[in-house]
Amino acid sequence: MQNRFQRITPFLWFDTQAEEAVAVYTSIFPNSRIVTTTRYNKESAQVSGRAEGSVMTMAFQLDGQDFTAINGGPQFTFSGAISFVIHCQTQEEVDHYWNHLGEGGDPKAQQCGWLRDRFGVSWQVVPTQLVELLADPDPNRARRATMAMLGMKKLDIAALQKAAAG
Repeated sequence: MQNRFQRITPFLWFDTQAEEAVAVYTSIFPNSRIVTTTRYNKESAQVSGRAEGSVMTMAFQLDGQDFTAINGGPQFTFSGAISFVIHCQTQEEVDHYWNHLGEGGDPKAQQCGWLRDRFGVSWQVVPTQLVELLADPDPNRARRATMAMLGMKKLDIAALQKAAAG
């Protein structure tokens, strides 16, 4: 077993939903788990205005990737300026992640494989075939694939391939 040092860890700031979000995310992705949970103690609760004993941070893994979540308060919210890309090999994977992460999310924020989940986090559910089609050496195939993608919310591999083929 090889230990890999992950130099950069995404850190997600929630108001109060860190525990719920981590439970949802770890249930969706394979090879996922909660690593550690810290709680507000008497002193940190007084400073933060959080309830003593409530969740402060959670270290967790999604498909082996380290993340941290904090219940830090309403000062910061998520925006679509930062998103997480999920590379999918099959339409079944695209459907799985799209359906589970999109449940309860913002339907207006769905386009071209992007979605915003119920916690406000943005995700891109992208089939690996899309990258290949957009980089096709035939500019007409790439253009047709791009135009098809622009008309989709959830990406459909077969429809993208059909569009590229003309």
